[in-house]
Amino acid sequence: MPLVRAMCSPDPARRVVLITRPAAGAIETARRVAALGFTPLVAPVLETVMFPTHLPEPTRLQAVILTSANAVPCLSAAYFQLPIFAVGAATAAAARKAGFTRVTDAGGKATDLAVLVRRLCEPSRGSLLFPGAATLAADIAKPLRAAGFRVIRRIVYRTTPVAALSQTAHDALTGGWVKAALFFSPASARSFMALVTASVPPTCFLGIDAVAISSVVAAALLPLPWRHVHVASLPNQDAMLALLI
Repeated sequence: MPLVRAMCSPDPARRVVLITRPAAGAIETARRVAALGFTPLVAPVLETVMFPTHLPEPTRLQAVILTSANAVPCLSAAYFQLPIFAVGAATAAAARKAGFTRVTDAGGKATDLAVLVRRLCEPSRGSLLFPGAATLAADIAKPLRAAGFRVIRRIVYRTTPVAALSQTAHDALTGGWVKAALFFSPASARSFMALVTASVPPTCFLGIDAVAISSVVAAALLPLPWRHVHVASLPNQDAMLALLI
């Protein structure tokens, strides 16, 4: 199954799916896309910058909460014995690939992640580490603290728009090879819109389906004349990929 990061000559006979999410989650998504018979084109429109951050000793913790695969690199092998509660499949896959074995996937919704943690953890067993970005789509620390948990929040990375769309992605869009584009966050949708507005003619999108993880993400994409803008029935990767079939 082809995994495409830099594709010099995309095959127009195949249906290329553009994956705009940061690299940490994009590789797992690319494998899933390829398994469905599409050609994945990984073209992150956001870049992740990690911050050196002091984390609490693993012995103080009962578990780690992850709402993004981008936070996984901040965790060293010293934390491998801890349970990981991940918001969705891509984040869970990134944690397992890093070396964690006790990983539970909440299915894609932050609210379900909070419910899962409350069900499987106890405030008396230790603190919960929640590493992430400065800006969060959903801050699950608040409901967990309200339930009596001590949540240690650490800012370990930030995402910023890339300076330009990759030449491979640009050529695929202007060449008519892209049949669908996946958008996993409002920030990635906004960054993509800014990048293509100056470099890709709007008519290039007439034959492309946009697949958004939520209605908020879809709204950011509406200025372009997409063939269709699809919104996933649930805010997770499985529901998004189901729209490709």
